[in-house]
Amino acid sequence: MRPTVQFLFAHPAHFIALGLGSGLSPKAPGTAGTLAAWALFPLLLTPLGDTAFLVFLLTGFIFGIVAADRTGQALGVSDHGAIVWDEMVPFWLVLYFTPDTLLWQATAFGLFRFFDIVKPQPIKWADSKVKGGLGVMLDDLIAAGYTLLVLAIIARLLAP
Repeated sequence: MRPTVQFLFAHPAHFIALGLGSGLSPKAPGTAGTLAAWALFPLLLTPLGDTAFLVFLLTGFIFGIVAADRTGQALGVSDHGAIVWDEMVPFWLVLYFTPDTLLWQATAFGLFRFFDIVKPQPIKWADSKVKGGLGVMLDDLIAAGYTLLVLAIIARLLAP
């Protein structure tokens, strides 16, 4: 089933799980969700501040488990491609720890998408073995960890 705008607004969990609508993109919805997260990041971080933003991420992750599970059940596919909240929350975490320049953030975007698509271990394990909403959210959180690790290595190599 391909979700529609009507489905998006049928339940608040669908609206969240489908990335506020970005998951309705007919091509590369995961990339669209990650781009939406990137665009929304300064709008979220600035008014919230550091502590509130981190609490928002934790809350967003927990609610994402529930929203992804409910939406996956409604769509008949637990990790339906239109569910992109799992890209958004982990990418906000990546951006939080990434230097605030276009080059660093674009590198973070590329790395995050790479790890999410290629799924090296243990991302592949989480994607195939952990079921339901937790599985949907967990593999992207691990991809975020890989992204942050590679960014830290790059930063260390570039340091004088």
